Amino acid sequence: MSAISREEVAHLARLSRLAVTEEELDTFAGQLDVILQAVARVGEVAAADIPPTSHSVPLTNVLRDDVVVPGLTRAEALSGAPDSEEDRFRVPRILDEDEPPSPRGEGPAEGNA
Repeated sequence: MSAISREEVAHLARLSRLAVTEEELDTFAGQLDVILQAVARVGEVAAADIPPTSHSVPLTNVLRDDVVVPGLTRAEALSGAPDSEEDRFRVPRILDEDEPPSPRGEGPAEGNA
């Protein structure tokens, strides 16, 4: 026995304001019937003593505990930098102040070079 009839599919199409041809009604009725039967089969398998889960495979958090460990001091971090100033890394300027960046952020805007 079908879980959904052709007339029910036509009714759902009208409610959804979908233009469905006669051939599509037959196709969709068959496809929806397969889906509804599969869902019904899953409902038969699920037992009351099985707790619901969010995944079919149990998941375990593999992250380590958050432990504070000492890091580099400011002087140690700056000791490997090619240049520094006022306890900060100093890097070469890549944009000129009078040239606005391009809309895509890839260097000067076109026409200003």
